[in-house]
Amino acid sequence: MATPQDVLPAAGPRPLPLVKAPATPADHLPDPLTDAPIVARRRPGQLVSAAFALLLLAMAVNSVVRNKAFQWDVVADYFTSTSVIDGLLLTLWLTGATLSLGFVLGTVLATMRLSANPVLRTIGWGYIWLFRSTPPLVQLLFFFNIGALYPTLGLGIPFGPEFVTFKTVNLLGPTLTAVIGLTLLEAAYAAEVVRGGILSVDRGQLEAAQALGLGRGRVLRRIIIPQAMRSIVPTAGNMLISALKGTSIVSVLAVSDLLYSVQLVYNQTYQVIPMLLVATIWYLVVTTVLSVGQYYIERHYARGATREGLPPTPLQRARAALGRLRTAVDADDETAARTAAGEGR
Repeated sequence: MATPQDVLPAAGPRPLPLVKAPATPADHLPDPLTDAPIVARRRPGQLVSAAFALLLLAMAVNSVVRNKAFQWDVVADYFTSTSVIDGLLLTLWLTGATLSLGFVLGTVLATMRLSANPVLRTIGWGYIWLFRSTPPLVQLLFFFNIGALYPTLGLGIPFGPEFVTFKTVNLLGPTLTAVIGLTLLEAAYAAEVVRGGILSVDRGQLEAAQALGLGRGRVLRRIIIPQAMRSIVPTAGNMLISALKGTSIVSVLAVSDLLYSVQLVYNQTYQVIPMLLVATIWYLVVTTVLSVGQYYIERHYARGATREGLPPTPLQRARAALGRLRTAVDADDETAARTAAGEGR
């Protein structure tokens, strides 16, 4: 049976209930420090400079479009002609072949530069020094005239008998000469690009991998290459665009690249300006495509480089802007429908 002590609460002071004070008119007054709208600082100089730049751009575009000396009708006729397209394809093939072979040879040279062997380091440095110090046109002319320098080439023992010999007269044609010359040139630059990318990897990463007992191949695939590519890709992209434009020097060897194909046409029609515009526009189109590809490759290797994540791409920004526009339009339509329904009542 319960006693009165079991029913009554324990002795002691009881807490007072919290009572919210009634709101006063002063609580609803806006605070001039916290409720003031933030207004960006006016910069009239930026508006004036932007307007002046747009004016100059409009004048330049107007002078190009309305100048009859450019002969845009001729440009349109020859832009997709067979000779121009064939020259463009050869230019793209030369660019891809020379840059691919150049990076293969350049990787070997970069390994030699980073080797502990002083002989390999010296040979690698000497190759890079030689090919970066001479003009590309001079190199192409040397290789094109290899028959005058060395009438015969052979394989054998140095200062001894030769086992295989062959004549170099007409050995290298114009296209093969262009491939060899440009490949050897690109290899010198690619070696420095690869070497710089490898050196950009923190030494502590390699020491940590060695402490974990990882093999050299796995360290190269998982640690060195992914981090080095962040430094290699931007410079390699610039090399690709430079190699594309650099192939135009093979026109002196009568290689039918884009520029030489255009020259053959205007040598017959004497329409120099429009044909040069054809080549210029094609170079602009190809370099633009390569630049877009370089941008997305850089984003691929930049994943995880920052804590904030990668910024949105232009396509993602366009989709976001389109989504906001659709949301605003739907909201306006819904408001208009509600207004019409209210007036109908």
